[in-house]
This record gives sequence, structure tokens and C-alpha cells, in this order.
Amino acid sequence: MRTSAEYLKSLSDGRTVIVDGKPVDDVATHPAFAPVTRTVGELFDLAADPANGMQVTDEVTGNPVNRMYVAPRNAEDLAAWRASAQVWADHTNGWVGRSPDHVGAFVAAFASHPEAFADERSLADNVLAFHRRVLENDLYVSYAIIPPQVSRATTAHAWEGDFIQVGVKEERKDGIVVRGAQMLATGGAVADEILVSCIKPLTPEDTDFAISFTVPVAADGLKLYCRRPYATEATSEFDYPLSSRYDETDALLVFDDVFIPWEDVFVYKDVPGLRKQFFDTGAHVLGNFQAQIRFATKLRFLAGIARKVAAVNGVDKFPGVVEKLGELASLVSVVESALHAAQFTAATDEQGFFRPGAQSLYAAMGLQAELHPRVIGILRELVGGGVLQVPSSVLELVNTDTAADMERYVSSPGISSVDRVKLFKLAWDAIGSEFAGRHQSYELFYSGAPFVVKGYAFRNYDYNKPLQAVEEFLASYGVDGPVGSSAEEVSA
Repeated sequence: MRTSAEYLKSLSDGRTVIVDGKPVDDVATHPAFAPVTRTVGELFDLAADPANGMQVTDEVTGNPVNRMYVAPRNAEDLAAWRASAQVWADHTNGWVGRSPDHVGAFVAAFASHPEAFADERSLADNVLAFHRRVLENDLYVSYAIIPPQVSRATTAHAWEGDFIQVGVKEERKDGIVVRGAQMLATGGAVADEILVSCIKPLTPEDTDFAISFTVPVAADGLKLYCRRPYATEATSEFDYPLSSRYDETDALLVFDDVFIPWEDVFVYKDVPGLRKQFFDTGAHVLGNFQAQIRFATKLRFLAGIARKVAAVNGVDKFPGVVEKLGELASLVSVVESALHAAQFTAATDEQGFFRPGAQSLYAAMGLQAELHPRVIGILRELVGGGVLQVPSSVLELVNTDTAADMERYVSSPGISSVDRVKLFKLAWDAIGSEFAGRHQSYELFYSGAPFVVKGYAFRNYDYNKPLQAVEEFLASYGVDGPVGSSAEEVSA
């Protein structure tokens, strides 16, 4: 199994990651990326330790491989798979959304349904070979599956200018040349490879853009334009404990005539094939099962901050505060319960893949746009102005000229100024910093606009039963049924 040292060393591969108009020499040492690469490296070390239960024996090689990259085949597999996802989610307290297990789950499900990629070019074999490459090399794969936000009124074929969305510029005997851009490669700057495709519906006129392929981050002609990093703005770990560890970056991918060999192409000029890869394979369900495990972990962490803030402020017995903490408990439990239900209702599909139950999983996702803002809102109410009444930095706490004032005026009964400020700095990084603002948007849109996600919930809920219940009830009475005494008097 791969170690953090091997992962960090592999990042020095000449990839073109651009920040502030300049390419980054080495993401493993650059201040914008080094913190999250250390975090990802720690995840690999956790998986490499057999004591954490994240390994399973590869049926082909007999070697241990990461369980997160193998599709579950039965209830025991799924339980172990979920436990493995929890190990990684716990390590980041749910703050790294695109850890390697997210797209790893998609790839595992792809490989469990190669028939979804059937094509005269043997694309299904490419999917299986890629899955094996991920397994045997313990790869970190990110993805970019959303077109640039040029226009949502039309699709790529109708946009001004050729190849705004990444598409096929040239077909060769040994592969294809792609040009254009795609978003939003969260974690892409520190990944090994990126799965590039399109999850948004395309039209038959968009055939040139109906592709799916994987590309090494260091491929010639591929540039990653990252959004503003937050880790570089973190003055210290004490002042920004989340920004300084978990800023995984988001990037726009730009392809300047990048050559993709046929063996790395999964879907080629096939509009229906784009949807099949995500939904017929079960990849969308398994990948989002992992995402909701991570999301529940983050909500628990936020609830923990709220509970501790209430205790430090001595208000945790106030009825109004207990009500808020109770609502937090309810909101977190909704997601946790949906995960239990998805696991309980999982079933084996025709290819032997044990899929988590879609109804409860998509129900939780459908509420995510309401759950996360509400949890953040409650935490904001409970911390009140406490997050504003903190010193500018840790230096006031350690400077002998200012530390006494901090201890006298910025503390609570039984709580030192250092511990109080530390807690409220954490709360601010969760609700008010630039990192926190990015996370609010990420949780709202990572799986699509809220109306799209609620559409998943709608399509995976069996409305026949409630409709039948309503129809049967309506049929149980009519205009000739019993009436009350007042109605009888009117009738008389």
C-alpha cells in the first residue's frame, strides 16, 4: 500500500498548476498546497496500516489493496466499506470533500458494470484496465464533470467560440486530442489523475463533447487554474485551524490540445453513454454514499463545536440553548439515519454489485441545501459575538505584554484565555472565514444545484404507494355519504 512519503514524492512530476499568474514549482512544498498534501498523505498512511481495516485482498494479485476502490459484493462488504470511509472522514472531521475515496468509489462502480461502456472500440476494457491501475498503484483520482459556466441557457454546441467545453478536436489512430475547459476539479492540483466527463445533460448536437476519459495531472498541455488559496492566508494553525489543514483547492482545467490515448477513453461521442456511466453502473449512488458519510461526519463536528461553545459560555442548561442543541442533534441524525437506511436497504444488482439504497441516500442529499446552512446558522447564533471578540492572532496570547490582559478579560470560569480563544477561532474558521464561505457553497452545489439533487430524490421515491393511499381514501366516500347534524338541518 502507498505511503505518504511515496505520494508526496510522486507530486513532483512537472504538473502545471497556476496560482497568481505563475506556475507552481512543486505542490508538495508550495504553501498553498503543502498542508492538504500532508493531510492526503496521512490518509494514505492510515489505509496502509492494516490495523485500520481499510485493506482487502486483491483477487487478481493477492496483494492488499484499498477497500474503498473495490465495489461491495454483499452486506458484510458494504459494512466494511462504510467503516473504511469513516476512518478517512474522521481523520479530516469531514472537511476534505474530495478525498481519494470519493472518485475511487465511482471507479469501483464503473468496473463492476463494464457493459455500460460497451463500444466497438473496446472501451469497457479501458475501464477495467484503469480500475486495475488505480487498485495496484493506490491512485488518487479527482474529477471534473461540469462544463464551464459560460451559459446555462444552451449547451456547448451553441456557445460562441470553438471548444469552450472540453471536446474532441481530433481523432487519431492511437487516441484523441481534446481542447477546451472543464470544472470543477476539487483536489485536482494534488491528485494523480483526473476523470474528465460531463454529468450535465447534453443534446445530440453536443456529440463532440460527450466524452469521458482519464488524464494524468502532469499531462502535456493540461493547465490547472486554481481559485484563491486560503492556506496561504492562514496566519497560523492556531488562528485558522481548518484553513491551514484542509484547503483542498478547486481548479479549472484547460486543455491545450492534450493527447489522450485510446486506452484512457471510457465514453466517446456518446451522449446517452455519459448518463449510463454515472447512473446505470451505480457509481453515482456509491460515490454519494461516501459523500454522505463524510457530510455526516462534518455535521457531527459542527454540532460538537456548538455543544462546547454553549458549555464554555455557561448557557448549555438554558432552555433556548437546549432547544438549539436539540435541533442540531435532529439535523445530524437525519443524515446518519439516512445512511443507516441506505445500508439496510442495499441490494445486489444484476452484476453482483451490492448497491446502497438510493431512496434514503438521495433523500438526505435532497435536504443538504437546507441542512448545512441551518447547522451553520445555529452555530452562528450560539457563538454570538464571541467569534468577534478574539485577539487578532495567537501572538497576543504569548506576548508577555498582552498575555495578562487576555487571561483577565478573554477567559471563562474554569477556561483559560488560550483555550477559549482557541475554541472561538475554530468556530470562526467553520462559519465565518473565507474557507468557511467556500464550504457553504461546496455543500450546496457539490452534487449539483438543489433542484437537480431534489430531482434525484423525486425519481428514487416510490410515489405509487402514497398515490394509491390517497386514491383509496378518496374512493371511500362520496356525495351520498353520511352527513353531520348541521348539514341535515340545512338539507331539511
